Amino acid sequence: MKTPKIFLPFLLLLLIIGCSKDPATSDNGTPGVDKSANLKALGDSANELLSDAKFTSIKLEVVYVTGYKPSDIALNSITQFISDRTFKPDGLSITTRAVASSGKAPFSIEEIVQIEKDERTAYNTGDEIAVFIYVADGSNEDDKDNTVVLGSAYRNTSIVLYGKTIEKIANNSNSLEKSNVEAVVLNHEFGHLFGLVNLGSPMQADHEDQVDKKHCSVDNCLMNSKIKFGGGIIDMINNNMPELDDLCINDLVANGGK
Repeated sequence: MKTPKIFLPFLLLLLIIGCSKDPATSDNGTPGVDKSANLKALGDSANELLSDAKFTSIKLEVVYVTGYKPSDIALNSITQFISDRTFKPDGLSITTRAVASSGKAPFSIEEIVQIEKDERTAYNTGDEIAVFIYVADGSNEDDKDNTVVLGSAYRNTSIVLYGKTIEKIANNSNSLEKSNVEAVVLNHEFGHLFGLVNLGSPMQADHEDQVDKKHCSVDNCLMNSKIKFGGGIIDMINNNMPELDDLCINDLVANGGK
């Protein structure tokens, strides 16, 4: 399947927030822990994340390489994003934990899958659904001279951010805040876990980008794949964080969210 991506072009670079399904993988498992519900395809748990029909709370396990801890702004942003769009009467919890570098950069998605297998400890249990977020200390292997991958949603409850690449982009700008780039990437990728666009939350009206599938065709939507070159994108990220448009919100509402 073609990897869904959102293009954020600025600073003379075309930035890609990639969102790929992980190839078929197996897990040896840990005695007493059923991991199978967290090893499904991207978008498969959209309703479970959005509604309270099966799970009444969400746990985010944020694992980052030492030196790449996500900012409080990014964590607060994803907390608000989840709260705004889901029915979870028992709330949201976040744990953060530093780990040593894997030394494998630049990363293939298969290597990220292996890191998750080694480092993930939170899985669905009882009425709580768990999401794994890994902040890597390197780049994606598909980076090119004029395109870089900032992050990927690659399974039903799995996200990776390429922390070193995000840091490099922010450092190359006089006005772009790293924390805001982190927040945009993280919210966008969680939108894919929510099943956007046409990725587990059925469209109520056709708004899928026909060129870059699984993204929104509405300009300036958080789930749009391309934003035009120019200083406007920097101003938008710094001052007015991209949000979901009404068509994306309607899809989430129809699939048990709000």
